[in-house]
Amino acid sequence: MSKSYVIVPARLASTRLARKLLLRDTGKTVLQHTYEAACRATRPAGVLVATDADEIVREVNAFGGRAVMTSLDCASGTDRVAEASAQLPAEIDILVNVQGDEPEIDPAAIDLVVALLEQNPTWSMATLGTPIRSRELLNDPACVKVVFDAHGKAMYFSRSPIPHAREWRDELLSAEPPHFFQHLGLYAYRREFLLRLAKLPPSRIEQLEKLEQLRVLEAGFAIGVGIVPAAPRGIDTPADYAAFVDRRKQNVA
Repeated sequence: MSKSYVIVPARLASTRLARKLLLRDTGKTVLQHTYEAACRATRPAGVLVATDADEIVREVNAFGGRAVMTSLDCASGTDRVAEASAQLPAEIDILVNVQGDEPEIDPAAIDLVVALLEQNPTWSMATLGTPIRSRELLNDPACVKVVFDAHGKAMYFSRSPIPHAREWRDELLSAEPPHFFQHLGLYAYRREFLLRLAKLPPSRIEQLEKLEQLRVLEAGFAIGVGIVPAAPRGIDTPADYAAFVDRRKQNVA
């Protein structure tokens, strides 16, 4: 079995919800909830936070986690994960990128992306999709769609509705197996490929769609797609955080 590790890229700056990773209305910060959820995955050997902020490092140390400092110049979470990977043992060959604002991420989803790479040696990356059952979501450019082949290998990602139904029928949304899938931003990378990816320039199609995963496909590498029943609820806005706090209170009650 391949050896894997979760890396959580964690920036303190955020535009729509200031300092969201350090919000602690539940008694724990968003980052601690995410870290603890990732630790419940069974395949990875451990969890590491990669950050450019001393305050994040102090928070991780305070709740007993492990954190490393990375460059202020990292352009993306992928770059931060790649840089942090140098601080892990050489035998770690699969790295999982878990965003710090995913406190309700399913540990089984982390295990799934690791298993996909363990079982498919020709795939460079693995990610997730979930069925789309709403036409509003299907048509929303903020919802990234993915199409994959019969073996689970990604064919394309887009902000447009794909596949495009030439003749629309509402029952297409309830079909089994599903026709439409939302892409979820959880990634597992082979370590050697991740280091190579960080050096690839942005591709032509990537720049049109503003989707980094298209750089991988355009360069000719394979991305596997696992399917999960639902998308985790990330935290981007004050309303997202308030809803998360309410759900935590209900669970405690």
